Amino acid sequence: MTYFTIEELCASDTARRRGIDNTPDAAKRQKLQTLIEQLLDPIRAAWGGPIAVNSGYRCPKLNSAVGGVSTSQHLKGEAADITVGSTADNKRLFDKIVELQKAAGRIAFDQLIDESGYKWIHISYRAGANRNQTLHLK
Repeated sequence: MTYFTIEELCASDTARRRGIDNTPDAAKRQKLQTLIEQLLDPIRAAWGGPIAVNSGYRCPKLNSAVGGVSTSQHLKGEAADITVGSTADNKRLFDKIVELQKAAGRIAFDQLIDESGYKWIHISYRAGANRNQTLHLK
């Protein structure tokens, strides 16, 4: 891991405030490792600047506390919500990720989602089952 850590993907202000233990088991840690190696680190290297993780792994109690859906890939250690600070820059990052996937063929993802007009970007990875879906949610 070059740029991201599993600990960073498990950090949560909501979990800290509410006393929720958001520690993933070994299987989920492995999926987080794969997410970092296959997506987050290559995206960071191509972007050339810092990328912040808003949300990564969520245990069921934390997922419920933040209003996440029961089918969220965050519960499995397969997703991260990322940002580079502004909606304009997040759009540029989103476009860069699409370029890395389509034009360059350097990455594969399950879902790449523009959340709320590029307020943040959701990206996920399912080993052996990536759908390469690009979505825009209002």
